[in-house]
Amino acid sequence: MIAKHIKEFSKNAHSYDAYTSLQQEIAHYLVSHVHSKPKSILDLGCGSGAILKQISWDIECFLGVDSAQNMCELHPQQENVDVICEDFESPNLLSQLRTSYELLISSSALQWANDIEALIAQFSLRCEEGAFAIFTDKTFETIYAMSGLATFLPNAQALAMMFEKYFACHYEVKTFRLFFDDNLSKFRYIKKSGVSGGEKRLSVAQTKALIQNYPHEYLEFEVLFLWGKPKSF
Repeated sequence: MIAKHIKEFSKNAHSYDAYTSLQQEIAHYLVSHVHSKPKSILDLGCGSGAILKQISWDIECFLGVDSAQNMCELHPQQENVDVICEDFESPNLLSQLRTSYELLISSSALQWANDIEALIAQFSLRCEEGAFAIFTDKTFETIYAMSGLATFLPNAQALAMMFEKYFACHYEVKTFRLFFDDNLSKFRYIKKSGVSGGEKRLSVAQTKALIQNYPHEYLEFEVLFLWGKPKSF
């Protein structure tokens, strides 16, 4: 079975970049704090190439991994760049990787992992440095509060504590607001951007009520940024 968020990303692949200014801003901020100019990079959840587009130095090897085929097809193709269409939690992935990469990076993707800790524990053994940006549980806070639904997104502080088991890292929690002209535009953004994960857990009537009564001109997002070196290195 294909996970719902993979279907959502694939379905909206060709309109994705137009709806992902925030994800691009997040990728820019994440890469701007990587000062080592690593030559070999592994990008988990590479999407349509937000990370690669932010890299301004020469690289010898860039491998992007994403589970949505249509997103992989949109990723920039150039010398020293490869893309694997694979779930980043798949056991099949490891056999396709180098022994180690100078940088392991992931932007706006690890919140989809079924077991983030197992993933980080495993990949901390395959990198010299890590950089991560993860949507956390204050994202769409008002929507979740109004709907009564529980968020699937991880808690920022709990996530930071987990990362500190495997990385000597520093982190920041940043909040973002995206403003819209009307409520319908907000909910279209949620669907097209893929941030919701493709879950449809509200009835039509509940969704209409939420669109009509949403009180803000903006959607709120919270992102945990982490940079560091693995403790195993």
